[in-house]
Amino acid sequence: MDTAVQGANVHVYTGSRALDASLPSVMFVHGAAHDHSVWALQSRYFAWHGFNALAVDLPGHGRSAGAPLASIEAIADWIAAVLDAMQIDRAALVGHSMGSLAVLECAARHASRIERMALLGPAVPMAVSDALLAAARDDEQLAYEMINSWSFSAGKALGANPSPGMSMTGNAMRLMQRSNPGTLFNDLDACRAYAGGLAAAAKCASPTLVILGARDLMAPVKATPPLLAALRDHRVVTFADTGHALMAEQPDGVLDALKSFLLRRD
Repeated sequence: MDTAVQGANVHVYTGSRALDASLPSVMFVHGAAHDHSVWALQSRYFAWHGFNALAVDLPGHGRSAGAPLASIEAIADWIAAVLDAMQIDRAALVGHSMGSLAVLECAARHASRIERMALLGPAVPMAVSDALLAAARDDEQLAYEMINSWSFSAGKALGANPSPGMSMTGNAMRLMQRSNPGTLFNDLDACRAYAGGLAAAAKCASPTLVILGARDLMAPVKATPPLLAALRDHRVVTFADTGHALMAEQPDGVLDALKSFLLRRD
């Protein structure tokens, strides 16, 4: 479905289900140069199992209009604006990579709106190498290739997929190639510039699930202890032999972790 948020059209995938005010809601927020499709399995499951599922395309991504938002703080406030547009008072938030930073900041800024949050592949701060940032600015295809080589664990980087004929890295590459020029640089620069993550985590009282890939090179597990120490109420799920592309490498595992977390009432 499409809706207007801050004067621009926004695409929200709802699993082909109409919103129901009596149901709990969960919003899925994608990462840099991606769109709602990275959440296909997880969002559709929740849409058909008692939730309003909202997998958004951020401004300037996928089917959403407008320019990409230039900061994590702006994305955080935009998430709250989407909830307003959908007439949803409270929701759980699920974010991957750049989306995890936006979810974290949103939970700090709009605490009364957020029931729980799940952070997939987070790092606070989220370092972006000078080489990758320069490639995103000057040679986007090179940047896509760098990200693809760093986002998957060794076996998956060879193209492994439980579905015959499907390539994880090929799908990821095509998704990035479909993004608008300049989108990747904008997103990576926003991640690099975001300095408020630990302060945001310290403000968050919402129960938090952190999902990590043990072989993540984009947001290494070794970078997470300060974030985990700042969060008041958190649990961690770590997948072995898994990189940054968590929803591609571990679709069922990510779904099971989210089901266990979002269906809990404590």
